[in-house]
Formats: sequence, structure tokens, C-alpha cells
Amino acid sequence: MTETVPLVVENLSFRYRDRDTPAIQDISFSLQKGEILLVAGASGCGKTTLIRCINGLIPRSYKGEVSGRVLIHGQETGGWPLARISQHVGTVLQDPERQILGIRVLNEVAFGLENLGLPRDEIIQRSEEALKRLNIIHLRDRETFNLSGGEKQKVALAGVLAMRPSILLLDEPLASLDPASALETLDMVRTLADEGMSVLLIEHRVEDVLRIRPDRVLYMQEGRIRYLGPVEGLVDVVDYHEVKLPVSMVLEKVAAEPRPPEIRILPGAQAEVEGEAGNDGGGETMVRFEDVHFGYEMGREVLHGISLDVHRGEVIAVLGPNGAGKTTLVKHAIGLLKPTSGRVLVNGRDTREASVAEIAATLGYVFQSPSHMLFAPTVHDELAFGPKNLGHPKDQIEKEVSEALEIVNLAEYANDPPLALSFGQQKRVSIAAILSMRSRILVMDEPTAGQDYKNYINFMDAIVQMPGFEAILFITHDVDMAVMYATRVLLMADGRVVADGTPEEVLRDVKRLEACRLVPTSLLEVNLEYLPRSGRFLRLEALAHV
Repeated sequence: MTETVPLVVENLSFRYRDRDTPAIQDISFSLQKGEILLVAGASGCGKTTLIRCINGLIPRSYKGEVSGRVLIHGQETGGWPLARISQHVGTVLQDPERQILGIRVLNEVAFGLENLGLPRDEIIQRSEEALKRLNIIHLRDRETFNLSGGEKQKVALAGVLAMRPSILLLDEPLASLDPASALETLDMVRTLADEGMSVLLIEHRVEDVLRIRPDRVLYMQEGRIRYLGPVEGLVDVVDYHEVKLPVSMVLEKVAAEPRPPEIRILPGAQAEVEGEAGNDGGGETMVRFEDVHFGYEMGREVLHGISLDVHRGEVIAVLGPNGAGKTTLVKHAIGLLKPTSGRVLVNGRDTREASVAEIAATLGYVFQSPSHMLFAPTVHDELAFGPKNLGHPKDQIEKEVSEALEIVNLAEYANDPPLALSFGQQKRVSIAAILSMRSRILVMDEPTAGQDYKNYINFMDAIVQMPGFEAILFITHDVDMAVMYATRVLLMADGRVVADGTPEEVLRDVKRLEACRLVPTSLLEVNLEYLPRSGRFLRLEALAHV
């Protein structure tokens, strides 16, 4: 008896009921047993909509006009209940906050199995097996609320793997993971495929995915398939400005183009810093950590004696593994958390004596998960909320909102509900909400998560050149972001700062990076090779002309 193809999509189109144009149009492809299909494309091109059609959320949870069909193991799924689809199709969402329901990790991983009515012993065995497979068995009894974003992503994946689906849909599974965890996850995906699981993997971190040799690539633009074929053909059809490819694949093409103008980082603040004397190379101290210790739970300290200053004119990248304390560190800077011992000073004032609202005039914070920030009925209202509360004049608010929307390339969505947008677009709304407040220091937690390459380059270029900001601090797992934009790098591990210096100083120590679960990228490797000639790290477009 011939085995049926696990997944077939035929002439699939869908338009959300609150949209005038289709999100996807005429999508047709098949997914073979044991195949990894990488789906790439810009934010908002229809990748997540495609997944929702396959896992049944469209049209059951998301309403609109749908045509075409989806077949799982040869059977059309239009009349299936979600529970039946979920026994064959496992989905890991882009934002783990939307997927995790359990209070403790083991309860969360066991949730799907409990709904299948399996015996208790089997539920525990399969749950622990999934946790071990992802190297997170140590999180078994932890509260999910206190996990880092990357740890939550792994827990969500464990819950799906425990169900043992034949088809696995992964929507940006690497977005919140440190580079080493990302490679471990990808290696596991490769193993699952080799064992017979069919995997559809949406990911902007194309360079990372190419390491596990996906069988084919599906490239989408504006809701349509523009390319479906082997990896080797991708470079001929994809704009390297939109999809981040390994440097070796695109260096020749980039070198043939004119060298772009140099970007001046924080021009207003740097001018002031250059005019200051006796500051040891840095501007005025804006934020100071003095021997800061902190723990969420009794007996579990997360930060151990952090002491550092943030100066005017600095763009600081905070790197480190999942659970290193990076987000906990920046939440102390904005007053959301108070030290167990030690103190944090913002403009010379102890954060224990200032409200979060008062600190917000100096520090604007973009959360890792946009669902923690977005609540207004429209994108415009979302961006206007902060400036209104800070007492900005009405005319000025409109100007601030308009400029912020242009920077993040969302002007056409001003009147749309923010929670109806894609995850990547929601992330940009959350960044624009802080841009519109004109805080002196911009603090961003994983700003590139869920972003296509073109959007993240465009808005980062705009942000670092804005004259209003005096300092920028961003948490990232993207080593290339530190290479391109940071003037200073903080490397964290186990709640401590293990390295602090220029990108060239900190990122050249490959062994230390690997010990902190960071993986040298092709851009970093080429920069290190050219450093004796260039004298500093450069982005791809400039590097190609060295």
C-alpha cells in the first residue's frame, strides 16, 4: 500500500474579514515525510497565515474568505475539529506568551496529553522525555511566569513534541533563543526529520537554518510563492536586503554595488560627548548600577553584584545566553524591579525613590513580548498614549506619532488594531510607541525578534541616527546587530557581567563567546579576518569594499 503524502496544500487563498486584500493567494505545495521545508519572506508576507490554514486556526479562530484546500495524510481537513488536527499537526507559535497556559513547566508540557486522556504515568513519561530532549529537564518544576523568553520558547516546543505529531509547524522558533540554543534546536529538528517527521519551518534567521540542510526553500512575497526549490537557487531570486544570507553567498554581489554612506551613531549625543572634557572617553553618566543583587524567589539570586555605568552617547549591546539575567538587568534600569541589595541611579536619583512613570521620561523600554505592551484600539492610539501621559502638547504628539510610524515602516497601518497585525509588525508598533515618547535613553529587549532583515536594518539605521536619543541599550541574541550598531558590548552569564568593552575587544574572544552560548556568524568571522585592515567592525555593505 502506497503511503500518502503527509501534507498537501492546493490553491489556497485567504483574506481576513477586516482586510481589503488577501493575506495569501494561490498557494500550492506538498510536504513529504521526513522533509524540512524552510519558509522565508518579509514580515507580513503571509507566512503565519499559511500556518494558521494548515493547523486549522483558519477558519475556526480567524474569520474571513478562504478557498482551496489542505490535505493531511490524504484527507481534506475542512470538516475536522481542531482536536483531531492537533493529533497530526503540532504548532509552535512565534510568541511563546500566547501558547503557555500552565503555572509550572511540567503542567504546561503535559497539557496536550491530558486533553487526549492518556494515563497519568504515560503523560509524565512523555513530558519528561520531551524536556530531556530539549535539555531543559532542570526547569521541570519551575514557574513558567519566571522563565526567560528563550526558556519559554523551549517549554512551548516541549509541549508540542510530547504530543508526537507527524507534521511540525514552527513559526520563528529561534526568535527568542540564544545562538547555541538555536543551533541545538535546529539539530533536534534535523533529527526529528531524519526520524520521519515532516517539518515546515518559518524563520528569518536563514543563515542559521542553512546549517541543517533544509530540503527545500519556499520564498514568499506579498502573499504569493515567488520561489520553491533547492537552497542553491535562493541567492538568484532573493534580495539580500530582505533575507539575511551567509556573507559568502552574497559578498560578490554586494561588492558590485556602490559603497553606502557611513551612518553616524547618535549624532546629537556624540557632539555633546566630544565637547566634554575629562570623561575618560564617555559622556555624562546617565544610569549607574552599584553592586546590584536581585532574586525573584527566596534563595535564588539572579543578579550577583552588578556594577556599571551607562554614559551619554553609547549604544550598548547586552549579549548572553537565555536565563543569564539580561532582561532582569534592564528592568532594574527602568524601575520595574528594585535591587535586593545595592542600588540603581537614574540621573543621580535612586530608582527606589522614583515612580516608573517618572523614570519613563528618561528611559523608554520596549518589552520582549509585544503582547505585554499593546492594548489600544488602533496603532495611532497606541503611539499617542505615552506622549499624552507625559504631557506633550497635542500638535507635538501628532508629529511624534507620524515620525515614529515612518521609522518603523507602518504608516499605512495607523488605523488598524495593533493585535490584528503579524508578530513582527506588533514588535515594530511596540518600538514606535517608545520612539513617540522621545525618552532620552531607548532600552529594547530583543528588538529584531520576528523581524525580516530589511525592516530591522531600516528601523535600526533610523533609530541610531535620531538626534533625540542620548543613549541606546538593547538586549539581543543577534551577534551581527552588536557588530553593526554597538559602540560597547556587555557580555553576561549566570547573572554577572563577564566582559565589557568595545565590540572589537569583546567579540574577538571566540572561546569566551562560545562559553556564553554565542556562535560566531559569517559577518563576525569576516570582520575579524579584515580587522587589521579596517581597524573596526563594519556592516556587510562597507566590508565588501575594504
